[in-house]
Amino acid sequence: MDKEILFANTLEQVKKTATGQGNCISEEQVEEAFAPLGLAREQMAMVYDYLHRQKIGIGEPVDLDEYLADEEKDYLDTYLEELKALPELTQGEREAVTLSAMAGDVDAQRRLTEGYLTEVVQIAKLYAGQGVYLEDLIGEGNVALSIGVTMLGALEHASEAQGMLGKMIMDAMEEYITENAEETKKDKRIADRVNKVADAAHELARELHRKVTVEELMAESGLGRKVIEDAIRMSGGKIEDLE
Repeated sequence: MDKEILFANTLEQVKKTATGQGNCISEEQVEEAFAPLGLAREQMAMVYDYLHRQKIGIGEPVDLDEYLADEEKDYLDTYLEELKALPELTQGEREAVTLSAMAGDVDAQRRLTEGYLTEVVQIAKLYAGQGVYLEDLIGEGNVALSIGVTMLGALEHASEAQGMLGKMIMDAMEEYITENAEETKKDKRIADRVNKVADAAHELARELHRKVTVEELMAESGLGRKVIEDAIRMSGGKIEDLE
């Protein structure tokens, strides 16, 4: 196998191992995983730096609050204070409520949802700083949680519930981040297209000392009619140098 592919696969496996251990991994585990690649000290330092940026602790969990912006911390303080009003479940109560939720008890599903809300917050912290609001991540996680508790009847054992719900919450947040990134790229492409037409129109208008027509812009800039008209439409007709 190509060494670069092996490196990428090893790094992904290390991340998965850390995720299963509360986003923490020992230095021994990292060194053992990368030993077959024979990396130099400088390369291993880059691995550790990457893991730190992925919020993975080496030897002990990282303080996820360090990665949050001040406004996110303020929001969390208020939100977590609100969650304190909800009754806490002991381990024994959670197991009993989980079994009832698996049997389809609606009240138990509600109580279980409330019991997992703080865990949604902790998971959201792992995904913070990826171009989306922490509040939105928590919202997506809460929706996935509320759906997940109604699907627990498919499990054989109550002990499987936490893993299933955690995965659903993570998947929802990852999907939201991906969709947001795609939307951001789309918005940038639109903005670039509008700016290209607007800049060309502005340059020609400056030369002619007046607004220009689509036909004039086509002739002078080489831009096609559809490109120009699409830009006009996407800008809401606000390319000011065009008639």
